[in-house]
Amino acid sequence: MLPEGTLQDRVAIITGGGTGLGKAMALEFSRLGARLVLASRNQDNLRRAAAEIEARGGEALVVTVDVRHPEQVDHMVQAALDRFGRIDILVNNAAGNFVCPAEELTVNGWNAVVNIVLHGTFYCTRAVARHWIRQGRGGSILNILATYAWTGGPGTVHSAAAKAGVLAMTRTLAVEWAARGIRVNAIAPGPVDGTGAAPQLWPTEEARQAVLASIPLGRMGRPEEIAHAAAYLVSDYASFITGEVLTMDGGQWLGRGVFQGARRGGKGS
Repeated sequence: MLPEGTLQDRVAIITGGGTGLGKAMALEFSRLGARLVLASRNQDNLRRAAAEIEARGGEALVVTVDVRHPEQVDHMVQAALDRFGRIDILVNNAAGNFVCPAEELTVNGWNAVVNIVLHGTFYCTRAVARHWIRQGRGGSILNILATYAWTGGPGTVHSAAAKAGVLAMTRTLAVEWAARGIRVNAIAPGPVDGTGAAPQLWPTEEARQAVLASIPLGRMGRPEEIAHAAAYLVSDYASFITGEVLTMDGGQWLGRGVFQGARRGGKGS
């Protein structure tokens, strides 16, 4: 873990900050000294997360926002500035996902996920970056991806397409804004317990066991592991890193080759 004070007095906006990975990152950033802006559509979740942060001595502002609407995103940014006077970090964590065969996916289902993941990430990124550029100062942006953005994932065409767009956005903006001192990186978590996506992606014990069998390390990830990596990437310890995607999946996507039987104990000649 990074030492306390690593993010002292930094202000971090975390979308989807009330539960799962968003909450885990918020708690870790707060431990490191950051002041938080927790944003999502569910105010009850946000309030519970903020109360937990404040009970540990941290500071958190709750902003109800639907990232699909640019005007609400602009309000979120202004609320952060009104409360804290600055923004140093943006974590684009808000997402939506469900498993559905592509031929059965409705237009509304497609739009719901793409609008949150791809459009919402851009709206938040643009709004925060505009502020930094006007102020002549840099900052750090972290996007939360998924490995199926490049491997593909049957049943997740909407999310995979949107996350692939965010991957391209990450690398493009890292280059475009580097001279302005704005770093843009991403984390691509694999299966992680204790997140909102878990009941959607492995809803039964049988499905969970199938997922576990695909992970070379033999276990699910933990939210705090993602949070520790996120804190590093937005901190000064990573000041020479931009345009990078850190994969955290226990080796899952690397284990997709034809020799899986050998990896699991099969005998060779």
